[in-house]
Amino acid sequence: MSRMPRSLFGLSAISTLALLMLVYAGGCSGEGESESPLLVDGESAREPAERNPHGLDPLFATAAAEFDVPQEVLKAVSYVNTRFEMITGGEEFDGVPPAYGLMALRGEALERGARLAGVPADSVRTDPMANILAAAAILLDHANELGLARDRLGAWAPAIARMSWIAGDNASEALADYIHDGVYRVIRSGLVAQTPAGELIATLEPVAVDAEFDRPVAAKAAGPDYSGSIWRPSPNYNSRPSGSIGDPAMIVIHTCEGGYSGCWSWLTSSSARVSAHYVVKEDGSEISQLVRESHRAWHVGATYQCSRNGNVDCWRNGYSVNHFSVGIEHGGYASQSSFPDGQIDASAKLACDIARDNDIPRDSYHIVAHGTLQPYNRTDPGPNWPWAEYLDRINAHCGGGGGSDTIIVDSNNNNNDTSKGYIELSGNWTRSTNVSGYYGTGYRWASTQAISDGASFWFYLPTAGTRTIDAWWSAASDRSPTAPFIMYNAGGSNVGSTSVNQQVNGGRWNQLGTYNFQAGWNRVYLSRWTSTGYVVIADAVRIR
Repeated sequence: MSRMPRSLFGLSAISTLALLMLVYAGGCSGEGESESPLLVDGESAREPAERNPHGLDPLFATAAAEFDVPQEVLKAVSYVNTRFEMITGGEEFDGVPPAYGLMALRGEALERGARLAGVPADSVRTDPMANILAAAAILLDHANELGLARDRLGAWAPAIARMSWIAGDNASEALADYIHDGVYRVIRSGLVAQTPAGELIATLEPVAVDAEFDRPVAAKAAGPDYSGSIWRPSPNYNSRPSGSIGDPAMIVIHTCEGGYSGCWSWLTSSSARVSAHYVVKEDGSEISQLVRESHRAWHVGATYQCSRNGNVDCWRNGYSVNHFSVGIEHGGYASQSSFPDGQIDASAKLACDIARDNDIPRDSYHIVAHGTLQPYNRTDPGPNWPWAEYLDRINAHCGGGGGSDTIIVDSNNNNNDTSKGYIELSGNWTRSTNVSGYYGTGYRWASTQAISDGASFWFYLPTAGTRTIDAWWSAASDRSPTAPFIMYNAGGSNVGSTSVNQQVNGGRWNQLGTYNFQAGWNRVYLSRWTSTGYVVIADAVRIR
């Protein structure tokens, strides 16, 4: 049914408010007695977001009455899809139209809903009332087409599924998860959404109902690289290139621009031609692994340019980011104004595991946004991804030693935080970028001679402790096979030394050893005093 355009109540303005989610959890005295409440930290979920200051209950009531769609359905779909946030649209996967509004309508569904509700499509994208009306109109139309018994709340499940963006080879499993563990779990649990000041946003009384929707039995094996994940293999991958360019060296953070179930379902579809290594659910309760970390997933459509990433790892310029990265998608949107605590924590645990297994530095240049590396057509995970908190949590889960505790001293002091570390050498050391595989913006070299003219990588430790030292160089046949590294503590005492073959193992971190250092300024010294006829490479040193 279609009607003439209608007044939209003038509720297009949305303000930024903090949301307090209180979820009904009556009678949870033991296992199996009730639905698990949608709680964070055992109490509530507090998340700042774009909300309607006048409350959403009247809008849901209006749409429900006009199209004879249960308010419970409308509210639960909105919460699961957007957490009651007005999504402004964004692209992540080619071929998947961006989502808009409280109901996350997209593409043909949005246009169809606008026609059925008799409202302009542009209003559906920007106005809360129009967006809910369009969703209600679509749900009613689907229910009529399917011949559903609309007086039963559980019977609406097939219409809800038909309105979702979920598609692909594994759509049946994904739809079942979305319906049973998403929409109808919210209906059974109920919720109250209000601002910290007590202004009511939306309420949903709990209803004991099951979805009338098939749930296929699917075996769920653990992911091959992360035991806390479910293995849902994607066909969309290939082999990483050989050599250092194919070693995982970065973690790229994405948002799906949609919900979790639709995201992993799309990425495991053979027709999608895109993938990622992992997808993290909105509440952090589930992670899917889609591609092995040793394989090349198709998640970034850009070649690397170090100028976009703090001039780090410039030797990778011109290579596909997919060659050397691990991609983590997150259910959600780049336009949302906050991310659930459970999702951030689950992702941080995963990122810690990836970084530890692949020897990836846990810093903002190696755990990086998709939008940073592909800024011309991607913005995810958006301006409100909590980067400082995220990196802190990664390092906390890894027991420190990665971001705040790890010090990387580059051969270019412009790339160093000189309050923590710097390089000191004479003018006899030549800057170069001739041999690929260097760290940062280049390296220094000097010929081997029986002279005391080495390169000192100084680093500051606030307290004494044991540290592991790694070195990076670009390998070539003219490099010394016995390049000598000597470790000195803050008192000037030699605490250990080793010689390395710089003709091999270039473009990666190579462990020199573990040594005891004092509080204060310690150093790693690369000497030139070894067999003549070669050069030694001062590139970068890592202290962890």
